[in-house]
Amino acid sequence: MLSRVFSAGLLGIDAYPIEVEVDIAPGISKWTTVGLPESSVRESRDRVISAIKNSGYDFHRRRITINLAPADIKKEGTAFDLPIAVGLLASSELIEREKLDRLLILGELSLHGEVKPIRGALPVALMAKKRRFSGIILPEKNAHEATVVEKIPIFGVKTLGEVVQHLTAERLLEPTPPQPPSTGPSLSSDLDFSEIKGQAHAKRAMEIAAAGGHHILLIGPPGSGKTMLAQRLATILPVMGFDEALESTKIYSVAGLLDGQGPLMRERPFRSPHHTISDAGLAGGGTYPKPGEVSLSHNGVLFLDELTEFKKNVLEILRQPLESGKMTIARALSTITYPARFMLAASMNPCRCGFLGSSRHECVCTPQQIRHYRTRISGPLLDRIDIQLEVPPVKYQELTDKREGEPSGSIRKRVLQARSVQATRFRGTEIHCNGMMAGKMIRKHCPVDTAGAHLLEQAVEKMGLSARAYDRILKVSRTIADLGGFESIRPEHLSEAIQYRSLDRSFRP
Repeated sequence: MLSRVFSAGLLGIDAYPIEVEVDIAPGISKWTTVGLPESSVRESRDRVISAIKNSGYDFHRRRITINLAPADIKKEGTAFDLPIAVGLLASSELIEREKLDRLLILGELSLHGEVKPIRGALPVALMAKKRRFSGIILPEKNAHEATVVEKIPIFGVKTLGEVVQHLTAERLLEPTPPQPPSTGPSLSSDLDFSEIKGQAHAKRAMEIAAAGGHHILLIGPPGSGKTMLAQRLATILPVMGFDEALESTKIYSVAGLLDGQGPLMRERPFRSPHHTISDAGLAGGGTYPKPGEVSLSHNGVLFLDELTEFKKNVLEILRQPLESGKMTIARALSTITYPARFMLAASMNPCRCGFLGSSRHECVCTPQQIRHYRTRISGPLLDRIDIQLEVPPVKYQELTDKREGEPSGSIRKRVLQARSVQATRFRGTEIHCNGMMAGKMIRKHCPVDTAGAHLLEQAVEKMGLSARAYDRILKVSRTIADLGGFESIRPEHLSEAIQYRSLDRSFRP
């Protein structure tokens, strides 16, 4: 007898419906799964059979054919265990097939019949609502995540037996009540800008970066506070809006990284991968593509400490997402695009020994070593970083100063005010901050007067700035003006923005 159960698969950060067709026919015992299943799907046979038997239901081995449609997309993961088991029981006439109409089912089964959590419950729920499914049955541990999507019943289950009892009306399940969105614990709750001694110029640059969503590179000797500054960047960023939180939560759901603290992420992600990361780890991909660090940083901060220690081919991957806000991964059977709109915060030493230009320690690097060290960062990548800042060592008087610096909360208020101005400016567009502007938007919102144009001309000629660097200066100037409450960009705003490009010439390989 033939039965059909609806389930779902993942393609990028979105879900698509899958029809699990189960046919049981007389004949020699045989199990066949078709529809491009990968190994974990093919191995479901033993898990499903053991789960059915250990749940107390009769299962007689016959000729079983399972089709996963559409058959032209490769299926991976263990979320098809539960729909396959339900389909087998429906084909055995233990469950009425009419009960399965427009009901989405997914979950991994243990040998005892327990339903284990899966990846991607949130995008599955979004797809189910869009396609007007009547409800979703999924693991209990994923239920609260899925309840972010309103107006569709979510049934969280612990065992296969609970699913059967619900479908046979022996014991009906109650829909999981939605949880109110929670901000959860702050990713940087124990960090604060007040802990940083001195470095007023660097703090100002970090405030500008946060206010406009600009990429920033900190260059200085060891112990100058570069890492401390970058780690506290998240403490002055605004909390994500609902749309941003939903998109970031989808990415973490697909990656299986939700911590269960709440149904929706509200704190901006802060990712800090080690310099030994591979290109697939940073960009995403693999045999069965998953989001990489650039996508996990979406709507948040990607911090690369010791930038020059990363492999050059890994760093070059950043060029695409820094420009477009997306990461595209091409495979033989499909092309997947993950969102990757993040703030890049990076730090590095000025040379191999770290003391080039220092007044306290003598640099021991040869000119050849310095040139080789600098070639690890390409000019095109450096061009895409809005703010490039030299961070000098902290003076002794500043280290021993008992007074606390300005707290993150005060800086964050100014950042929020500037972001509010930008939200009004870009209302009705997909742009949220100045750092996202390009092309026509820059020309429209960053006009300069005659004095400003003359200043920019001098900077371009003397510093050898590229067209991309010119646009970056205009965007940073726009943010500086927003922080100061000015409607137009003034020469002093341009001068400060040009300071943050001073490394273009002195540091370019």
